[in-house]
Amino acid sequence: MDTVNGSELAAALRGAVRGEVAFDAASRALTTMDASNYRRVPIGVVAPRDADDVAAALAVCAERGVPVVARGGGTSIAGQATGTGVVFDFTRHMSGILALDPDAGTATVQPGVVCDALREAAAPHGLTFGPDPSTHSRCTVGGMIGNNSCGSHSVAWGTTADNVHALDVLTYRGERVLLGRGAGGFTGPERLGAGADELVGSHLAALRTGFPELPRRISGYALDELLPEKGRGWARAFTGSEGTLGLLTEATVRLVRAPAARALAVLGYPDESAAAEAAAGLLPLGPLTVEGMAADLVGEAALAALPRGRAWLFVETGGAHTAEAEANAAALCRAAAGGGTTAHLVVADPLDQRALWRVREDASGTATRLPDGGEAWPGWEDCAVPPARLGAYLREFRGLLRDHGLRGMPYGHFGDGCIHIRVDFDLLSPQGVARFREFSGELADLVVAHGGSLSGEHGDGLARSELLPRMYGDQLVGLFGHFKELWDPDGGLNPGVLVRPAPLDAQLRFAGLPERPGPVAFAYADDGGDFSAAVRRCVGVAKCRETSAGPGQVMCPSYRATGEEKHSTRGRARLLHEMLTGEVITGGWRAPEVHEALDLCLSCKGCRGDCPVHVDMATYKSEVLYQAYRGRPRPAAHYSMGWLPRWLALTAALRLASPANAAARVGPLAALAKRVGGIAPERPIPPLARRSFARWWRAEGARRFGRGDAGADVVLFPDTFTNHLAPEAGSAAVEVLAAAGLRAEVPGRAVCCGLTYVSTGQLDQARSVLRRTLDRVPGGDAPVTVLEPPCAAALRTDLPELLPGDPRAARLAARVRTFAETLEQCAPGWAPPPINRTVAGQTHCHQSAVLGTAADRRLRGRAGLTGELTAGCCGLAGNFGFERGHFDISVACAEDQLLPAVRGAAPDAVLLADGYSCRTQLEQLGGHRARHLAEVLADAVRGGR
Repeated sequence: MDTVNGSELAAALRGAVRGEVAFDAASRALTTMDASNYRRVPIGVVAPRDADDVAAALAVCAERGVPVVARGGGTSIAGQATGTGVVFDFTRHMSGILALDPDAGTATVQPGVVCDALREAAAPHGLTFGPDPSTHSRCTVGGMIGNNSCGSHSVAWGTTADNVHALDVLTYRGERVLLGRGAGGFTGPERLGAGADELVGSHLAALRTGFPELPRRISGYALDELLPEKGRGWARAFTGSEGTLGLLTEATVRLVRAPAARALAVLGYPDESAAAEAAAGLLPLGPLTVEGMAADLVGEAALAALPRGRAWLFVETGGAHTAEAEANAAALCRAAAGGGTTAHLVVADPLDQRALWRVREDASGTATRLPDGGEAWPGWEDCAVPPARLGAYLREFRGLLRDHGLRGMPYGHFGDGCIHIRVDFDLLSPQGVARFREFSGELADLVVAHGGSLSGEHGDGLARSELLPRMYGDQLVGLFGHFKELWDPDGGLNPGVLVRPAPLDAQLRFAGLPERPGPVAFAYADDGGDFSAAVRRCVGVAKCRETSAGPGQVMCPSYRATGEEKHSTRGRARLLHEMLTGEVITGGWRAPEVHEALDLCLSCKGCRGDCPVHVDMATYKSEVLYQAYRGRPRPAAHYSMGWLPRWLALTAALRLASPANAAARVGPLAALAKRVGGIAPERPIPPLARRSFARWWRAEGARRFGRGDAGADVVLFPDTFTNHLAPEAGSAAVEVLAAAGLRAEVPGRAVCCGLTYVSTGQLDQARSVLRRTLDRVPGGDAPVTVLEPPCAAALRTDLPELLPGDPRAARLAARVRTFAETLEQCAPGWAPPPINRTVAGQTHCHQSAVLGTAADRRLRGRAGLTGELTAGCCGLAGNFGFERGHFDISVACAEDQLLPAVRGAAPDAVLLADGYSCRTQLEQLGGHRARHLAEVLADAVRGGR
């Protein structure tokens, strides 16, 4: 690779293919890693449009001896989706479903199609694609074929290899190969077909005896599938080859009949070993899943939803209708009772099942953070043993961890004997890496001693290829080498994987990161004050790449709008990682590649709540902006909207709201103001309140609703948006609190949460503002009610992170309550007047991610407000949607969930949006007038009087 001329190679590829060719630093940085411990820097990325593009790009690379690697969703755990040559990204264009035959039960797809997209297309016909890894919402079928992926339903529907009919493949030299099964199952070069026949025919004994019999044997090449008695399954033999034999351009896969209804039996056990030993005994009952996990992976909220125990099996059953599925689950629970269960639960409601499955699926990310905050990593993510040996294997595995002073939290496919685990390897120091290597060798021997496979789902990749001789012996591994030579004599396909492997402790992703934490503005309390450790939170499971938001999900709105990796949370984290490493991204805090990606981050904080490891890209963006612009001129929007509290306070003090509103209605003046302020020309300037909330309070609110010297029940925080832009929400809240028997106190001098300064990275000013706020907010234990959700979130999270040394910061953060939380905690007996109408609108993204929505849902229910608000982000997101260049993305985000939901609402629905940005977005884009929940309740209170 050192002799390759990157510019010449890029030019040749651009001349040969119709798809995108990207050799820029950002594109390379985005593909240096997958979800493994490994990092390999590619020379460039190609996004082919079709098979002809793949062939043309291969010809260019082969002519120059440049290696290639296929990449789907980039969620591989073992490092095989990384490479040093040219990465082929199949997700951009080759992601279609070419045909679906319900009668035959097959589908023909391109390699970049997402697993869930195929399942959704099959669902109307009562069919599904059986394999479903926990990343099914973003992993691709091509990647699943490359790894022979499995998922939770493999006890019923098998591995990907069990569901492959035919494959269309190109070798490194551009030869087309059609793979199927049986005598006519191979069409391709004579040297390859005849060579494989000779290889198999001359080693029948080794192939018949050298492969362990177990449901999750994924390691190595499946050469035994070419045996005559197995029907010469060429497609099955290719599946699991990890892009080392050829590049897949088209696949025909089997679809299975999905049960019309499902139920979930959750069985509790005293510990994980008991659950593991019981799993194999449930298989004769015909379950669809037998998944296991222990209490150390379950948060407090989820723990309350599970039956009594310290470990659980998630066992799914099917039926022709809900009652049958539920009855089957109940029968399974009765049968399992003799196997040591502590309790059980049967869940039939699909939404409740989905919530429980999310606990299991998020474990691939959750497991990277131990209960004490320690980091844990893959590497031994998915080895498998015969299911009947699982309990014994787990006990010895735990013992091996103790011997090496390591910790981990096993979970996974107990019914298949396949265990996932993240281990707290120290991969930052030479001593830790040496322990990683030693442990890997000993664990490989333990797996083999139990008759297992080094990989049970995610392939060998860079993590386990070196250890294959321990599992298969030198003879079979030598046959793997011969098979690879037949397919790829030039060695151009994913070198270092499976054959002639790279050392398992080389090319680790942490090499090159700063050894010591640098000076930063935020405390990063959960990451030891280390920005690098905060960035390392992203392990690449890519939940942020889901193309449609699920129930209650916020992240990642800009990715759903653009579909580009750099606009996902993972993509931005990768760029930050490379910025810290300094090899590909060389500009440090001011690197243009980083700023371009962060520019479309809405700072919605959705990742903080939705990401399994709570990556907080909004905070990282603020840090980058702070570091990049310290002592330098800033973008105009940072002064116009970042200083918004200052401008609004000045306007109110000078009584200039009415003149300002009048000027904003004069086209040329408004256009000039927007141009100077870096504001999107498409945006109307919102009107200012003629009388601020603080002035209303001083003039009449305190007299009507205050408590004078007797002391207040709550402190109502007059945030900037409520105070100057939506005072009606503040006065309504005061009125409702009074109706509930609560008297409010409003600080006599201006206070601010610092949100606009934080979002624009002006963190020195934010600290000054927050110190002043701490001086002015009344002390004591009274809850501090904040009506504007992002302001409440800023006080809860940003305040203690920016002022960690001030004990008042933590105390105030602990006192912050939303409007609904205040009523629930301080006036639990108050019954709001019945409104009895449906609702539509949006829960603010910061509330979903940081504050929680349970109290709001309960309050709406008590008021007879039925229905659900949408999740996601409105797209305005404070200053984001007002900044020049963001309007189109802002609209796209609003069209993701919010605007369609409001358009489809009942004519008499109450439109709710507690966030000022959400209300403004609805007004400006659709002419919809939404209100804060306090305003709606205040109307009802007045009506009641």
